[in-house]
Amino acid sequence: MSIDALDQQLSHDLKEAMRAKATIRLEAIRSIRTALTMEKSNAGNHGSLTDAQVVAVLQRLKKQRQESADIYHQQNRGDLAGVEEEQLAVIASYLPEMLEGQALEDALRPLIAQVGASGPGDFGKAMGICSKAMAGKAEGKAVAEAVKKLLNS
Repeated sequence: MSIDALDQQLSHDLKEAMRAKATIRLEAIRSIRTALTMEKSNAGNHGSLTDAQVVAVLQRLKKQRQESADIYHQQNRGDLAGVEEEQLAVIASYLPEMLEGQALEDALRPLIAQVGASGPGDFGKAMGICSKAMAGKAEGKAVAEAVKKLLNS
């Protein structure tokens, strides 16, 4: 999804959330819009963002919500954890589908062969190219686990 299409979708969803009085959804959409605006205003971005930067912002927001929910669960604050998890679901709905499992391994095999990595000792070399190629397409942790699995087999 391009930044323009995402911006239009966010505006539409924001209006719908206001009409429905869905406060948690409204807060999540506002936080997305704020984060994107802040990222656009950074000096190096010159007022525009690439699709990869948009995905990175959304992933950062998702990670923040997940960490907050985990902390609230540890502190036995299910009420606050529930709010964070609902916002997490809203944010995740704007992220592209992430590769997992066999599909991720199939995407990584040619990349690992390209750099000539053949064993666990080549993990760093393989991760360099794989993490760049899979940015926005798969979670970093999942990429690392898949690369490790492929190099150990």
